[in-house]
Amino acid sequence: MSVSKTEGVTLHRFESCTHRNRLGRKNNMNKMLNNALLVSGAVVVKRAKSGRHYWFLVKQSDEEGWEIPKTVVRKGESSVRASIRMTGEQGGMNAKVLEEVGRSGGSTTLKGKVVPRRLIYYLLQFEASGEVLGFVEHGWLEYKNARKKVTSKSEKEMLKQAKTIYEKWKKEQEKEKII
Repeated sequence: MSVSKTEGVTLHRFESCTHRNRLGRKNNMNKMLNNALLVSGAVVVKRAKSGRHYWFLVKQSDEEGWEIPKTVVRKGESSVRASIRMTGEQGGMNAKVLEEVGRSGGSTTLKGKVVPRRLIYYLLQFEASGEVLGFVEHGWLEYKNARKKVTSKSEKEMLKQAKTIYEKWKKEQEKEKII
């Protein structure tokens, strides 16, 4: 997991970006995103008692395929907070953000206009669950099945990256337990 030191405070990679912005330093990313729709994706993984890992996928509508859950980032909200909000409100779960998985871009149609879209995906670890609301369908799938079910090539890649990051994170956690 990426960690940085800013003014004597240890921050995870995603927190350090937010902290720098609060300090008033220039962030070229914000300029680039001013005219784009910013979307946050939550690649959620949970470990079952059996030791197996399951990945959370959703269908936003009957017409759309299976995908990683995503939400539009609200004005004044960070992309990390948007993922946490969405997993809580729509996914009915508590989850901990572990790391940024990746970014992608493209465009979408909004009110009849084609608008650039920027997606930022985060790896979240499932902690507790309630009732899942806000999705037509949802499911917890083993990695192999999740990769098959996701329809977008870029999201298949995000799942692959998330799995790699999660495996590294688990190894780091095991090392810390030994020490």
